[in-house]
Amino acid sequence: MADITTSAADKKEKEYFTSIPQEAPGFFLKGAHQYDWGLKNRLSRVFNPKDGRTVMLAFDHGYFQGPTTGLERVDQTILPLEPYADCLMLTRGIQRSVIPASTTKAIALRASGGTSMISPMEEWEGEIDGKKAKFGRPGFEPLSNESTALNIEEAIRLNASILAVQVFIGGAYERQSLKNLTDLVDAASRYGIGVMGVTAVGRAMARTPQYFRLATRIMAELGANVVKCYYTDTEFDTVTSCCPVPIVIAGGKKLPELEALTMCYNAIQQGANGVDMGRNIFQSDAPISMMQAVRGVVHEGLTPAQGFQMYNDLKAKGTK
Repeated sequence: MADITTSAADKKEKEYFTSIPQEAPGFFLKGAHQYDWGLKNRLSRVFNPKDGRTVMLAFDHGYFQGPTTGLERVDQTILPLEPYADCLMLTRGIQRSVIPASTTKAIALRASGGTSMISPMEEWEGEIDGKKAKFGRPGFEPLSNESTALNIEEAIRLNASILAVQVFIGGAYERQSLKNLTDLVDAASRYGIGVMGVTAVGRAMARTPQYFRLATRIMAELGANVVKCYYTDTEFDTVTSCCPVPIVIAGGKKLPELEALTMCYNAIQQGANGVDMGRNIFQSDAPISMMQAVRGVVHEGLTPAQGFQMYNDLKAKGTK
């Protein structure tokens, strides 16, 4: 019966804390301070609230490339990397068939698809002035012909924190891919799930700061909560500064480890909120060592040289 012996003054001080105003904290992530609680909580699983950064492990390539190098057996190559990732970017097929449901990692679920790397180009043969000639549509990108690849109920069943949708700015199916993005934003917003617009760079698209400023800004303006794009050697800080939501960089093709770590470091220094990297990790000679080195650069402030030393030290100790 402690309440009976508590004085009115003590009760006011120790139970109602009338002298302590309730805090109204902001939110650590760029552009997210006015989101609802559920979406903020999911983004806090993707991005570490301590530094606002993330190491996302991307292994969704099979949705259009099939069993590409390093992903022939996801259970053997990716599961050992899972403890070092903040977020797993994957397809629903791999999530259900390989990823243990006991994982506590955030899920970035691939939500667009529909074409493959062997989709035919629009090229044909004809004649000009009686001579054989080849014709094609300049800028045509067959991979851009995607649709949404799951509905919102499936995303909820799979406990996705964020949905990833490919967007082809300047591609033959640009409008369709932007419609995929806005449809997913509308559906995901109803349940506090985030959407990440993924900048797709086709064969006809230039990897310039001007292009990425355009592409990332369009996706953010249309409602993407996070944007993924490639790093550029010049003016990347202008890409991050004029995008009102967090940017994570893609790893792209496999680079030597020191170059990949340098790219991570430079991107972070110029305003990126993390990396969404795949081939530069799971195609490394020592993927677990590389994963930890990337984590060191993103979260622990290691320089590229320090990260590379960490990679070599771990590899020398036998860490795969």
